Order: sequence, then C-alpha cells, then structure tokens
Amino acid sequence: MAKEKMKKSRLISIIVAALVIIAVIAAVGFTMGSGGPKTCPDCLGTGIVEEAECETCEGAGTVTPYYSTWVALLAPVIAIVLALITKEVYSSLIIGVVVAGLLSTNFNVVTTVDGVIQKGFISAVSDTAGVFIFLVILGVMVALVNKAGGSRAFGRWAQKHIHSKGGAIIATFILGVLIFIDDYFNCLTVGSVMRPVTDGHKISRAKFSYIIDATAAPVCMIAPISSWAAAVSSYAPEGQGIKLFVQAIPYNLYSLLTFVFIIAITVMKFDYGTMKKFEEAAKTGDLGALETFTEEDEPNSNGKVIDLILPIVVLIVCSIVALIYNGGFFDAEGGNFHNFVASFADTDATVGLPLGGFVALVITIIYLAIRRIVSVKEAMDAIPKGFIAMVPPILILAFATSLKNMTGLLGAPEFVSGVMENAAEGLSSFLPAIIFLVAVFLAFATGTSWGTFGILIPIVVAIFPEGSQLLIIGISACLAGAVCGDHCSPISDTTIMSSAGAQVKHVDHVSTQLPYAFTVAGFSFVGYILLAFEPLRKWFIVLPVISVVMIAFLLLMKKAQKKSA
Repeated sequence: MAKEKMKKSRLISIIVAALVIIAVIAAVGFTMGSGGPKTCPDCLGTGIVEEAECETCEGAGTVTPYYSTWVALLAPVIAIVLALITKEVYSSLIIGVVVAGLLSTNFNVVTTVDGVIQKGFISAVSDTAGVFIFLVILGVMVALVNKAGGSRAFGRWAQKHIHSKGGAIIATFILGVLIFIDDYFNCLTVGSVMRPVTDGHKISRAKFSYIIDATAAPVCMIAPISSWAAAVSSYAPEGQGIKLFVQAIPYNLYSLLTFVFIIAITVMKFDYGTMKKFEEAAKTGDLGALETFTEEDEPNSNGKVIDLILPIVVLIVCSIVALIYNGGFFDAEGGNFHNFVASFADTDATVGLPLGGFVALVITIIYLAIRRIVSVKEAMDAIPKGFIAMVPPILILAFATSLKNMTGLLGAPEFVSGVMENAAEGLSSFLPAIIFLVAVFLAFATGTSWGTFGILIPIVVAIFPEGSQLLIIGISACLAGAVCGDHCSPISDTTIMSSAGAQVKHVDHVSTQLPYAFTVAGFSFVGYILLAFEPLRKWFIVLPVISVVMIAFLLLMKKAQKKSA
C-alpha cells in the first residue's frame, strides 16, 4: 500500500513538473521568440569571421533570438529541477537536451532533432570517448580485483586495523586527499579501494559518495601538480597561470572549508538533512547500495591485500607517467625536456588517463595470471562485466555532456560574461563574493567547473589591476565557486563519477550532499565578503575565523537536533 502511494505521488510530481515546463517554454517562446532570429553578434550578419565561416552562426548570419540571454541557462535548470523532483536522471537530462535543442533552433522541430543528435549526443560521445574508455578500464580492474579476492582480503585487513566508523571516514578522506592528480581518477580509485572498509563499518553509500566527491575536485583545485592546475594555467595570461594558481590556494575558501567540514562532522558524529536518514538506515544494514557486479563464483580464497594494493599503485604510476608523456615531458627538442609542471599544463587527461589505464590493466592481468588466482579466461570475462558496471555513469555523462553542448549553442558563456562586466562597475571591493556566486550558479547549471573558470578567469584578470591582492582573491573566488557548483550539480561529471565510485544511486548522492555543500558554500560566501575589507584581506585571518564560526554553527545544529529528538 505504501509503495503504491509513493508511485502515485511520484507520478503526480512528474505530471506537475511536465506541465510547468510546458508552460515556461511556451511563455518564453511567445515573449522572446516572436521577433524571429537576430543578427549574429560575432560576424554581424556576414557569416564570415577572419575569412572563415563564423562558428557561432555556422555562416547563416543569424542566431536564435534566445542567444546570450538568461534563456541560455533555462534548459540545464529544468533538467536539474526535474531530476531532484522525479528522482529519475536519464529522462530529466534528455528533456533538458530537447528543450535546449528547441530553443537553439527557435522551435523548428526538424532542425531540433538533427541538432540534438549531431551537436548533442554524437558530439558528446566524441568529446568524452577517452573518459568512457577510462571508466570501462576501471570497471574491469575492479571486477578483476574482486575476482582475485583482493577486495575481500583488504576488507579483512581493514577490520583489524580500522576499528571505528570515524576511522573509516578519515581513512577515506586521507586517501582522497593523497590522490590529487585528477578528479576522475580520484573518484573511481577511492571508491574501489575504500568501499569494503566503509561497508564493513556500516557507512551508507550516500555518505561514502559525499566523502569521495568532497575530496575529488576540491583537492585537485588546491594541488599545483594536477590536471586542474594545468587547466587553470591555460586560461590565465601567458606566464602567470601557475603563479596565480599557487597564490590563490590559501584563499580558496570552499575547498579548504570542505576539508574542515568533513573532519568536524566526523569528530562530532553528526549528520543532518537527508543524509541523516541514510545513515540511520545504514545502522540496520541498509547501505543504499547499487550493486552492479554479479559474480557467479565466490572470490578466490587465496587473495591477499597486495592483490588490491599493487594494481592500484600500478594504475597511479602508469596514469601519472601517461599524463606527463601526453604533455610532452619526454620530448627532447634541442636537448631540453619539458619540466614536470609544464607537462601537466600541456596534457590532455582524456588521452593520458585511458593510456595509463590500459597499460595498468595489461600489467594487472599478467600479475594475477602469474599468481594463478585469476585465469586468462576469467580475466577476459571481466571485460564485459566491467563495461556493464559502468553503463549507468557512461549514459549519465553522455547525456550531461550533450546538455552542456546544446547550452553552449545558446551563448551561455557570452551571457555570463556580460553579467560579470556589468557587475564590475562600482562593486570592485565586493566583486570576489559576486564572482563566487556567479561561478557557483554557472557551474551548477552547466555541470562544468573547467568551462566555468574558462569563462570567468579572463574577465577577472581584466577587472582587477595586475599584481593586486584583489586579483588573487578574485581568481580564488572564481575557482572556489566553480568547484562548489561542480560539487553540487547533478549533471557534473565529477558528481557522476562519485556515484559510480560508491556504487550508489546518482539521485541519492546528489540529494544527500546538497545540504552539506550549501552549508560550506554559505560560509565561503561570508568569507569573501570579509575579504572585501582591506584590514581583513589576509587568508590567515579570514580562514581560521570562518572555520571556527562554521564549527560553532554545526555544534548548535547538533544541540538543536538532540532537543527535537
């Protein structure tokens, strides 16, 4: 009876949400699209830019009337709201893609279908093919390690050496901080290594996925040697990238406060919001797991801890070598090698990680075969199993990337640039707080932190005087906001990877971590307001103060929760 009521309630929610979407799109269509296409702002109607076909309008000379307006962000907002209401991700993302397609073609049904397929889905698969391969390789390695008995052996070891729930959370946190090279790699590696440990201490998969997500993008954003640092440096003025990134680290309030928050709630043994419900259920054995591996046979009883640790270490080493190889570290031109940091600035993680993952997979198969705990046939059987396990995150990532591509056709970056330039007039001191909010919203709506700071960093550099303290704080606010939005967004690739790493329902992960992420975001915003005042423009003043206030806030919440219980 209760299940029938839940299904009926969810159906009503879906119908209401669909009616609201239809009403919004109809209103937008009639009010803004009645004037027809408008002149392309890049080619001014000529269809040509620097003797080449204009990329914005594809030579047509006109763009949709919604181009570079607030409507450009409507589709992702609809997708996110739908996902949170209906608890169903696939249909929500597809609806978002279709809405963006309709707006980008001014409601021309034929060209919408063509655009959604070619510029949306096909382009998304092409853009993220390297990530798909890496996901499958990680899935295969997890299947191999499970079959070899490495995960079971590690679980037994962890039960002897990690004696508490708090210890398991802190161990997961530390491992997440140590794997700072790349967020994709971080999410999947921490997930596969620590899952047996957290399960053994009855930590819900929702809490586990939050810890993974909170130590993926945030730690990459404060690590000078990471794919994220390389991306940031590529958007900054030539020669200033790494320097600005390093100077901004102590002012990256969201990343640093996230670490303080995790340690605080762990020490306090405190949870709130929807996370508390999942943690209460976990005490009874209901971890909220989404098990995707189905083993016909029991794992090998001869498995040892080294059968888990060695493949992970090999994967880390191979991935780092592959990343710097792709960045040109081993290229010798005139006898000069690229230095280590420069190679990260030039690398492409979507190429380097699959390359390193493939080499690590081959080495792992050979190692397990030599150990005679996994036969070659069993190793080959793990390939389709690993692929099947990663189908959900691959689909979500493909749909989310499609939505990002279609949103780009509507000129979302141009719209945000205009908003930021207008905000710069007369608000220079408080701009870091404004930049943080804009970055949060843009990353949340588009699901991309790299795209967010790619849009905002050139604007921030242009707004503040070169070499000023406010420039460093503005850059840090941009990066912190991008990480925050990426951390919260249901359509973010890192959020999707965290769900995959923890093997939990994606919607469960998103809904449980939002209250936590918003709490840290609120205190980060207050911190950037304080940094607007010149006497407080020091990280070693603001960061400790905000940390203490946030911890005090959590203690008050815990006290209030006890009283209401």
